[in-house]
Amino acid sequence: MKIRSVQTRIVEIPFTDGGKGQGITPSTWNTLETVLIRVEDTDGNIGWGEAFGYFIADATRSVVEHRIKPLLEGSTVDSIDAWSQLTQRQLHLFGRYGVTMFAISGVDMALWDLYAKRAGKPLYKVLGEGEKTRLSTYASLVRYNDTEVAPAVCRKALDEGFDSLKLHEINMAPIEACHRATAGQVPISVDVNCSWDMASARDNLQRLRQMGNISWLEEPIFPPEDFAALNSLRNPQVPIAAGENWCTEQQFRQAMQAGAVDYIQPSVSKVGGISEFRHIMHTAERHQIGVLPHSPYFGPGFLATLHLAAAFPQMLQVEYLYVDPAAWLIDLQPIRQGAEFVLSDQPGIGLAPDEAVVQQFLRS
Repeated sequence: MKIRSVQTRIVEIPFTDGGKGQGITPSTWNTLETVLIRVEDTDGNIGWGEAFGYFIADATRSVVEHRIKPLLEGSTVDSIDAWSQLTQRQLHLFGRYGVTMFAISGVDMALWDLYAKRAGKPLYKVLGEGEKTRLSTYASLVRYNDTEVAPAVCRKALDEGFDSLKLHEINMAPIEACHRATAGQVPISVDVNCSWDMASARDNLQRLRQMGNISWLEEPIFPPEDFAALNSLRNPQVPIAAGENWCTEQQFRQAMQAGAVDYIQPSVSKVGGISEFRHIMHTAERHQIGVLPHSPYFGPGFLATLHLAAAFPQMLQVEYLYVDPAAWLIDLQPIRQGAEFVLSDQPGIGLAPDEAVVQQFLRS
């Protein structure tokens, strides 16, 4: 497929979550920044991608505009995997992880959507053998650090049909309050975003084991690539999960070889896009390890994650960011049934961004 154009736009949509928007990120988090990527071929087909950009959207977009776009426009892409490896080699001086890989991820995603549309098939049918088109999600809450608000939001999510939850609390009091509010009957995972030291992690793991019905503990320590330390925290009662801050199949393979975690959590808009994600899935299958993708998105990244989950049966639950956006970049209602999403047989990722919403929340 010959590429005519690559277009990037930053769409920033406010959201509400019932909290103060403080805690998880370096500053207040109350908007969803999407680095939206549109790739068009010379036949007029369009592919959509999303590069990770929360708080760093301008930097991610700059890499696409100034480093990737000049290389891709006018070129012919016969193999997206080969394009990915070539582009990684061409840009490796700027870092193998972080913003460079975020930018590659978004363009790679758009190329796969374009490829599937050219083939006239839904993306999951060109990615794998799976036919699991009904996909369950869990409600991924923001950090509230409040023993009354957090449990109330948990109950609200359950009332809306979710049957499993993820907390982003780093203090045990709100975690225990949420556990009590659900009577310990609902699986709860805990993501502390690398906030604990080893001593705190061991103490808090003991308390989590005593609580029961904890699905997994996510990114308990810093740095997230300390595979030996993660391995030392593994235990029979509370599985350890990590990976949203790892990039490329190589880093995931090293983590799995080190026995770092029970579950890996690749993020399609960070790891290198669909190409690297596919390689990660094959490596996970060889190591017989479960996959819980990181996907707090509402654009092409979320849809790509759903298609990957449909293509690879070893994918477990999909993450659904439990917030209320001011508008939907992509209208998910046609494929949503409560906490489940049912993929159609539409080509590519199946749905496209709402141009009216893009224009309303476009950031210059």
